[in-house]
Amino acid sequence: MKIGSAFIILAFAMVGCQGRSSEEKIRTLMDDQAAAWDAGDLHGFMMAYSDTVCFIGSKGRTCGREAVTANYMEAYPDRSSMGDLTFDIHEVLLGGAAHAWVTGNWRLERISDTLGGGFSLFWVNEHKGWRIVRDHTY
Repeated sequence: MKIGSAFIILAFAMVGCQGRSSEEKIRTLMDDQAAAWDAGDLHGFMMAYSDTVCFIGSKGRTCGREAVTANYMEAYPDRSSMGDLTFDIHEVLLGGAAHAWVTGNWRLERISDTLGGGFSLFWVNEHKGWRIVRDHTY
């Protein structure tokens, strides 16, 4: 019985460590996104997105990384329109080893104005690592 109990404790400890590691990876990816955005690197920003991403925002639903990238390029055609982006992550809720739900707020400070809102992101741990497959930004 002691061996069985030790195994169960070890299994829970491993899942807990995996969860922290996954959360740290996602938080780092979001930090990398903000840094790429602030550098005017839209393609670097988009690296966190899956090829099959669907973005849901005030203008409706757009699916596919290329289409989402095109929308960003239209809305933010140059560095000055991109401003400085910050994320305030409220929660990273892991759903096993391969799924995570992330909620928070975003803020975009530009010379002419400051924009902001919320987001909910559904992440999947794909063969390339953690990627956003659904982005609901409001």
